Amino acid sequence: MPLINRFAELHSDITEWRRDLHENPELLYDTHRTSGIVADKLREFGCDVVKTGIGRTGVVGVIQGKQNASGKVMGLRADMDALPIFEATGLPYASRTEGKMHACGHDGHTAMLLGAAQYLAETRNFDGTAVVIFQPAEEGGAGGREMVEDGMMEEFGIQEVYGMHNWPGLPVGQFAIRQGAFFAATDLLDITVTGKGAHAAMPQDGVDTTLVASAIVMALQSVVSRNTDPLAATVVSITSFETESKAFNVIPEKVALKGTVRTLSPEGRDLAQERITTIVECTAAAYGAKAELNYNRNYPVMVNSNDQTDFAVGVASALVGGQNVDSNAPQTMGGEDFAFMLESRPGTYILVGNGDSANVHHPLYNFNDEAIPTGCSYWARLIEQGMPAT
Repeated sequence: MPLINRFAELHSDITEWRRDLHENPELLYDTHRTSGIVADKLREFGCDVVKTGIGRTGVVGVIQGKQNASGKVMGLRADMDALPIFEATGLPYASRTEGKMHACGHDGHTAMLLGAAQYLAETRNFDGTAVVIFQPAEEGGAGGREMVEDGMMEEFGIQEVYGMHNWPGLPVGQFAIRQGAFFAATDLLDITVTGKGAHAAMPQDGVDTTLVASAIVMALQSVVSRNTDPLAATVVSITSFETESKAFNVIPEKVALKGTVRTLSPEGRDLAQERITTIVECTAAAYGAKAELNYNRNYPVMVNSNDQTDFAVGVASALVGGQNVDSNAPQTMGGEDFAFMLESRPGTYILVGNGDSANVHHPLYNFNDEAIPTGCSYWARLIEQGMPAT
């Protein structure tokens, strides 16, 4: 079962949509232009239901098959938001908004799902209901959680849900996926260390928060090296260290640290939070300072369901050949808020090759338009094979 010929015909149109979205990136929930385009196109395609404003600025389209004897409802999800990055590609369709860029390929994800929606609305060669989900605020805003908490799954009767992301370094025409934990939980650290300010020439008169904060940063490395199972991946990274003084001769009263914690199991997540809390508070106390930790549990571990992953492997293999589908892809410590949807319903998340491009979240990244027929065909075949017409 090769790629669907219809997407070769639609390729230039879908590419045009994608590049328009690339020129006009929007952040987090401020996807009003993008959401409007998506809703207009879904109506133009003849979707049976188009609803906006789910999860603030999310859009959902419903496409009924020629039959509905199965009573089955499958959801397909794409993300719409961009990143606060200055684009450096120099492309003719580069971002028109300084400091905003589609540096993760969500423009491509949106365009591919729109292409699949057009095809499914034209053909309706399935027995059941396809629900296409366009989500805002994947990049740190938990838009997936917002859509779930807005009642999307119940309102549209979604029984299982599927996601897809482009993957630089994976050749175009190939897929990668795995059962179980795939993307990491991504938690956020905010630490404020408070001591006693002093003149740098008289440190005995103060409590040096720079020293205390430095000790905390070093001590936190023991969480990975000495507290967690060496075979259970955990990452603790302090990414920002800022004192309240910019002077050369002042010991500051406060130091602020920021960082992230990545884990691949609920148990590892609990252990990391427990140890980090103890280390931060006790290290500060040992130096005569105080430390306040705000530990924000952000995106959970993204866990692919076994049955839906096996099904997705079969669909992808039928499209591109089993040799082009890695069904035991490496786990990644990156985060993905599709995890919230997978906590709500069984489903799976697959990676589609973006070829030899710059990595995601890089100023030189660009979604590879040659991946469009592969991604669109995968979406369409999931529906047609998951709910076959009789």
